[in-house]
Amino acid sequence: MKELTTVEELDRFLQENPEAVLLKHSTTCPISSQAYDEFMKYAKQEGIKPWALVIVQTARPVSNEIAERFGVKHESPQVLYVKNDSVAWHTSHWNITEKNLKESIA
Repeated sequence: MKELTTVEELDRFLQENPEAVLLKHSTTCPISSQAYDEFMKYAKQEGIKPWALVIVQTARPVSNEIAERFGVKHESPQVLYVKNDSVAWHTSHWNITEKNLKESIA
């Protein structure tokens, strides 16, 4: 896992990983806390796509850049599966479950 704190780190991460998962997380939101726990269950599997964490309170420019670059309205918590410079799948809030992640990210 890599925490992205700058747009430059986002650029480098996506260049190095043409298929990747981005998790936008709020450290003050109980829904985000639950989603983070579900995501971590998913992340413990072997062979998952590279992923990065964006903490929205401390990396707002990164979060905004993701929304603008991929044309996906910002939400928190939010998961985006990026494949070849476009979003192949995304979800947010209570839909971030280990089951949904396993089924939706190929």
